[in-house]
Amino acid sequence: MVTRFHSTCADIDDKASHEQFDKLAKVFSGQLGGPMGALAPLVGEILGVERAAIEVHDDGLRHSVKVGDAIDFEIEDVVPFGVETGEPIRFNGMFHPVGSDLTMAEAKRSRINAFGITYEGKTGLSKSEFSWAA
Repeated sequence: MVTRFHSTCADIDDKASHEQFDKLAKVFSGQLGGPMGALAPLVGEILGVERAAIEVHDDGLRHSVKVGDAIDFEIEDVVPFGVETGEPIRFNGMFHPVGSDLTMAEAKRSRINAFGITYEGKTGLSKSEFSWAA
């Protein structure tokens, strides 16, 4: 069974140059291959790409991102009861565009309101560092 997403969209930092904006739009649409290229066949429609101020905060187990007025979320990594090291639960070996090792997290707030899509979530995964190259 193949699931097809109906649509996707992207926000790019408002400090990006015109060249960076164009390249990132190609990355997010899958035109340059990589993880998003692998997902491109699952996307039915690209609703748009726009510039917005992006704020990222990483404070230990808490992580938050605000993208203009469109996206606002904060998650806290889940540390299981009795784990004295304070290490959160990790998923290893899974397929995800940002990496195969992600941390289970609880959404403290999670809101998307962009391009006609409205979403509020309760769970999340986190990965505080990742890198893509084209």
